[in-house]
Amino acid sequence: MFGHLRAFAGDPIFRLGEAFHADPRDLKVNLTVGLYYDEQGRLPLLDVARRAEKAWADKALPRAYLPIEGLSDYREQVQKLVFGPNSKALAENRVATIQTLGGTGALKVGGDFLHAAYPESEMWISDPAWDNHHAIFRGADITTHTYRYYDSATRGLDFEGMVQDLKQLPEYSIVLLHPCCHNPTGVDLEDAQWLDIIAVLRERNLIAFVDMAYQGFARGLDEDAFAIRAMDEAGLTFLVANSFSKNFSYYSERCGGLSVVCQSAEEASRVLGQLKAVARRIYSNPPSHGGQAIATVLADPDLFAEWKNEVEAMRTRIADMRQKVYDRLQKAAPEYDSSYFIKQRGMFCYTGLTMQQLETLRQKYGVYIIDSGRISMPGLNDDNVDYFVQSLVAVLSDPELQ
Repeated sequence: MFGHLRAFAGDPIFRLGEAFHADPRDLKVNLTVGLYYDEQGRLPLLDVARRAEKAWADKALPRAYLPIEGLSDYREQVQKLVFGPNSKALAENRVATIQTLGGTGALKVGGDFLHAAYPESEMWISDPAWDNHHAIFRGADITTHTYRYYDSATRGLDFEGMVQDLKQLPEYSIVLLHPCCHNPTGVDLEDAQWLDIIAVLRERNLIAFVDMAYQGFARGLDEDAFAIRAMDEAGLTFLVANSFSKNFSYYSERCGGLSVVCQSAEEASRVLGQLKAVARRIYSNPPSHGGQAIATVLADPDLFAEWKNEVEAMRTRIADMRQKVYDRLQKAAPEYDSSYFIKQRGMFCYTGLTMQQLETLRQKYGVYIIDSGRISMPGLNDDNVDYFVQSLVAVLSDPELQ
């Protein structure tokens, strides 16, 4: 009956990760999947999360279904974290928020919701982008396109091109935006540039869908939400997907949120109903375990302060590793412009390496980087950063690979 189906080629990032683990060499470096590793190369379990989990488990409560929209405490804490204490929309009850299955689940629910509300609208996504963005929204029957974003010559932002493209979009077009730690490039807009983009969104009557998967990993928890809070201040209607996979190191718990900022409390109530209807059709109810722990940590001032310090430590380690790579490349290959390592932000660094260079790094040196040339910076630590730099310099200086 299913003989006509094609084989699934697998996710290219996870496939490379599997190749790394199968590599028998002792000296090898995994810079593929977007996971935060500590200095010892381990995936951390945050102590605040562990204690919150235990406190909830000790209550031995029945495991009944959660409401379709999720835990009320969790949703409230998501709103406070994302929109901040001075949010006009929160003060006026104009935000509809549901608990989702990670940030990916938030994108899926948001895509289905938008397609039902604006079936003719199409979506514009940055070029380049996380590949799954196109897959998710095409799966919601939304046609996707790209707008200019990355300048390969400078390894920075093509802001002029981005603005020009957005100014040409039809009314009610959907625009996917990263408020911080752009995936895959690590190239972010400055605050003043965000204000210009917000003016374009308002002028063209565009629907902004903001995907914040790495809050706290660029400049800080509040600073990384600047674009969202500026959109709130400007009175826009927009969507926000957020995730706790990275900043809670909670990948398997699939904890995220989808928030829709509306123009009135009555509109927000209707939007919340439609979000629940979409979630009901997909998975009915979110899981409880991770959400309970996150709600506990974010609501308790002491636990929140401790968690904030944990996030800052992760952010600082990533920034320090960027600086170490840059410093070493400055000495080993001064003619090579490695400044992008410290100009880009967050977990990812876009190198511009060619496919031939990437293949050589994998085959000859055991340094695994995905085909786009994106590096996951937390894969580096004091034990492997020198080897990585040596391998990179060898590839960059090989005339056959230019």
